[in-house]
Amino acid sequence: MRGWLRNWPFNPEDELRVIRGSHGREILQVRLPLGIEQYELEGRPDGLEPRGAESLLDFHLARLEAARAAGQAETFTLAPEECAELFQEGTLYYYRYLRLFQMRDWRRSIRDTSRNLRLFDFVHHYAERVEDQMYLEQWRPYLIRMNAMAETLYALETDQHDDAMQIARNAIGCIEQLDEIDDETFRHEKERSLHALQEMVSHIDEIRPLPELERLQRELDQAIALQAFERAATLRDRIRTLRSKTTGSVNP
Repeated sequence: MRGWLRNWPFNPEDELRVIRGSHGREILQVRLPLGIEQYELEGRPDGLEPRGAESLLDFHLARLEAARAAGQAETFTLAPEECAELFQEGTLYYYRYLRLFQMRDWRRSIRDTSRNLRLFDFVHHYAERVEDQMYLEQWRPYLIRMNAMAETLYALETDQHDDAMQIARNAIGCIEQLDEIDDETFRHEKERSLHALQEMVSHIDEIRPLPELERLQRELDQAIALQAFERAATLRDRIRTLRSKTTGSVNP
């Protein structure tokens, strides 16, 4: 380990790298001031397979499916100690998706944030105690935002501007429709998540290629505002011609 630290001095501008482990799997390493932190990039971040499953969430979801098959789904619950273990496991995925965001690995960021949203839903529905049902809900606006941001940025990488816009708007609607919780963290995360997503919508609107008709209409509005009437008349003619080609008739 000391050799690794000497060969990779701490530099906040160069603190992430992906290596291939002895088992052949990719590992994400993070250089910290006093050491190295690492995550498996596939499966559970710490590489463990609790109770023979990929994760505790997968283990308990399999239990639920078995209960449904036996006609006992209505009696299925998560005990307090099981919820505590699930909360700890969710934190591992949280730490990993923060690093994945830092790497701009949107595909894996979507995977991990979607996974934790399933965890939130699962615990909220099946925890025995109300306090466990509600424990994660304070961070739901934040997690919805992170999931939507990853999906939006992934869409933008492939120039799918309309899809990116729709993803961001859907996330805003989802957060706005959340049941209110009398919790300061929830209120804070809701407010800042809505603000961040609205800023993303504005950013997409600024950078997306406009259809020709929409672009001309914006130029016309600007020309009128500037009282550039000759320019405005030319733009009206071009808009009228373009619409006639689209509809097959000339608008007056």
